[in-house]
Amino acid sequence: MPEGKANKTATEAAVEAATEAAGAAGTTTDGAADSTRPRRRQARGEARIAQLLRAAADVFCTSGYTASSTNAIAREAGVSPGTLYQFFPNKEAIAVELGDRLLDRWRDTYGAAFDQSHAELPLDRLLDAILDPLIAFNCENPAFFVLMHGSEIPGRITEAHDTLHATMLTRVESVLADYLPDMPAAQVHRIAEMAFMVFKAGLDLIMANEGEERTAYIQELKTAMFRYLDPLVGDDASCPAPTEHVDTP
Repeated sequence: MPEGKANKTATEAAVEAATEAAGAAGTTTDGAADSTRPRRRQARGEARIAQLLRAAADVFCTSGYTASSTNAIAREAGVSPGTLYQFFPNKEAIAVELGDRLLDRWRDTYGAAFDQSHAELPLDRLLDAILDPLIAFNCENPAFFVLMHGSEIPGRITEAHDTLHATMLTRVESVLADYLPDMPAAQVHRIAEMAFMVFKAGLDLIMANEGEERTAYIQELKTAMFRYLDPLVGDDASCPAPTEHVDTP
């Protein structure tokens, strides 16, 4: 991940929010000290949870979910295994909590990416508006990709991923329906599913590379999507040359 990256990852944002909450809870008057002690303990606990989740994200990315252990996560967090077990009973519970938090952020990301106002854009700019934030989120939060696509992932995360897949496919269909108003719904569905699978395959290649190669694969994905959709949409825009740079690790 490059130095000086401006955007916070979802995991870092969660850690920062928990840390700020801890600081806010700790600023009390002496007269109210007794009544605020439980709140202070709760805030410290939330900060510790955020610390453990950040460590888990790093370990899952380095070792994969299956090969990771609670001992490795505790070591990465700089705490004892006993401290970890005060908050999480096992690795699965850590993965579920981390997955839930990242999924919440992901929903916000794709909600903004599929904003209805983007339907007014020409196809090449539409692809930039949708793909750039989705790709950037995955590059900035590699633990999300690991948890959504890894083997032996807890069932709850798998179920959430399946629901997410269906929801995003519906969003893609909705966007395409605006561009293809005269096309039968069944055909729009097939095109949406194909486009979505092209995106997922391209994202695999993007996540498997870094630096200039990653940037090149981002452009290849946009080009593939454009060349597939342009004949269907009938847009006059030219095939996109490298456009706005996506800030990725």
